[in-house]
Amino acid sequence: MKIHRTLKTILKATVFTACAILLAAGAGSCTSNGSSSKDGSEATGKLPDTLRVATLYGPTSYFIYRDEPMGYDYTLVDSLAKQKGMVLDLKVASSLTQAVEMLDSGTVDLIAYEVPITAHYQQYVIPCGPETETEQVLVQPKIRGEAPITDVTQLVGKDVYVESDSRFLRRLQNLDSELGGGINIHEVNADSIITEDLIGMVSSGELPLTIVDCDIARLNATFYPDLDVSLPVSFPQRSAWAVAPDKKWLADSIDTWFASREPQEINEELLKRYYEQTKYVPTVRFDFSKGYISKYDNLFKQYAPTVGWDWRLMAAQAYVESKFNTNARSWVGARGLMQVMPSTARGYRTNPNKLNNPETSLKVASALINDLDSYLKPYVPSDGERLKFVIAAYNVGIAHIYDAISLAKKHGLDPEKWDGNVEKALMMKMNPKVYRSDDVRYGYCRATETVAYVKQITNFYEQARREIPA
Repeated sequence: MKIHRTLKTILKATVFTACAILLAAGAGSCTSNGSSSKDGSEATGKLPDTLRVATLYGPTSYFIYRDEPMGYDYTLVDSLAKQKGMVLDLKVASSLTQAVEMLDSGTVDLIAYEVPITAHYQQYVIPCGPETETEQVLVQPKIRGEAPITDVTQLVGKDVYVESDSRFLRRLQNLDSELGGGINIHEVNADSIITEDLIGMVSSGELPLTIVDCDIARLNATFYPDLDVSLPVSFPQRSAWAVAPDKKWLADSIDTWFASREPQEINEELLKRYYEQTKYVPTVRFDFSKGYISKYDNLFKQYAPTVGWDWRLMAAQAYVESKFNTNARSWVGARGLMQVMPSTARGYRTNPNKLNNPETSLKVASALINDLDSYLKPYVPSDGERLKFVIAAYNVGIAHIYDAISLAKKHGLDPEKWDGNVEKALMMKMNPKVYRSDDVRYGYCRATETVAYVKQITNFYEQARREIPA
């Protein structure tokens, strides 16, 4: 039995502490399906007490955000382990080749990552679990809400920018040949520009068009709603999780599990979270003319001294986090005025259900800010400079800031300065060559959002200092 659902169909249907960081060690699809054993019976083998899993860091497969493990593949395999009463032992491979080697050597039982279903890989693995289909798509700006290019033949005469020495370049060259020539192909140095950079540059108008994989395109479209990523320019490639050839019983067991109701519901929710729910945060001009910032000013004045901040800075952070909406909830589940993660609330002995209360939110946020400041003080002695590091860590988690400080040292940047130094190093953690290297402990980070977050707060604060009395 095959359960096949395209993303469109599915979506229609439907730090705290440093210890936590160290304990925390997903990939959505453009098309997703699962399969069970042919007769629908239970697998004949016995599931292990510990499920040893290999995956790769990436923006959809597995990543750390606010010091919590997240990602499509991670969340699904974690659900599998929990529902089957297994302990999850997650190992992060540096490449798909290494992950297959780990499977072949018996180091892991399962690869929870997109392994292409090709003749080459089927010599070494048996596909199982969530099956995906990915294809390359055109990234283009919408005009009056519509895609101006609706057929690949319309690319003739157009300028298209792609990473040099990449499968996108090779596909575009083949397509150009198929069309008889005429596509203006521009190669971009892949050492300095990555896929997500190109997508952002199309959104900002710096580039007219690019080509990327559909899963990355659709994820980024939730950050850039002005983009259209619906036009495929290649044939689809099927991928799935994988087990070793001698563990067909495990593949059958995983397929049977994935075809059941609860995993399918989790799958639908994850696809919606990563590929439909908007993550775009519009820049809103704030009116300071009324002489106050918000109705929560007295609370900011009460809690800001507990972290040594100007109350207007805390107000600036609350504005960027929630626009002062105490019922706000982010795509990762952060809640309330200060967008506190439920796990963080629990860590500070606070009921997450109370995070919509503005004072509760500020109380937990203040405790977190104090802890982040103490963690970072040995690395950034200057109180004034450390402020930006704390704000960045509040947004993305201190683990990534530790990585960025280490990367800054390695690349000749000042590890004690944020602007133009550690923020630049943090941006490196968007490059697969960096976040899958031995120089990085905590993997992929969507650094553009964090860098923008720090700037938005500091800009708001500087304006508030000029226009709102202390």
